[in-house]
Amino acid sequence: MSTLADEVIIVTGASRGLGRSMVERFSEEGARVVLTARDEALMEEVASGLPGESLVVPADVRDADAVANVVEETVDAFGRIDTLVNNAGVSILGMQDSRKFLQDVTEEEWDTVLEVNLKGVFLFTHEVLPHMYERERGNVINISSGLGRAAVGGAGPYVSSKWGLEGLTRVTAMEGEKFDVNANALDPGGMVNTDIWAHLPEEERQQILQPDVMDDAAVLLAAQGPDGVSGESMDAVGWEERLG
Repeated sequence: MSTLADEVIIVTGASRGLGRSMVERFSEEGARVVLTARDEALMEEVASGLPGESLVVPADVRDADAVANVVEETVDAFGRIDTLVNNAGVSILGMQDSRKFLQDVTEEEWDTVLEVNLKGVFLFTHEVLPHMYERERGNVINISSGLGRAAVGGAGPYVSSKWGLEGLTRVTAMEGEKFDVNANALDPGGMVNTDIWAHLPEEERQQILQPDVMDDAAVLLAAQGPDGVSGESMDAVGWEERLG
């Protein structure tokens, strides 16, 4: 039997990069995958190549009504939610191909990064937890970054969002403990060849981590039962060593 046979997994930021790779791997492992992002056409393209059942529900993670709709359509289609992967994320570097020091960051740029990377995670977690609590099982996987535990100049909004995400992950784990719901943070462990680094020369992009870097760890985390590890944050290699 496949590792994730019949599991229902929502993945945000599912249209490209790390999200797309996890979606494809989850499907290969037998999961029924719900893809959500803003680009419906791109998600439909991804879904058309999946071996198992899937559902495409477009949404901006910053829109509470749209998020609630994703969760509602998931439950209507598949009856439950086993795992939520909060993967959607942006950075000023990804949007503008350059870092920005705090005095140059606009309010709009700050709000965009914090709302996608942190508010979006809250909104999806807020909608999904009641369904997981009712069944007394589930996994929340928050995609973090090494910059959720460290800092670098020129990345203030992103660093702030990921430090916030690390704290939110721990709170989610603490509150979920009595309902047997696990919450953990997973990060790639380095630079990944995604849109954030699109400005790099192709040769350099091939030398950094590739989008499938977290797939094995994500499967291990999604496969955890009620007695699983919770409230931890590690990179992909760390999780593979912990759970593999």
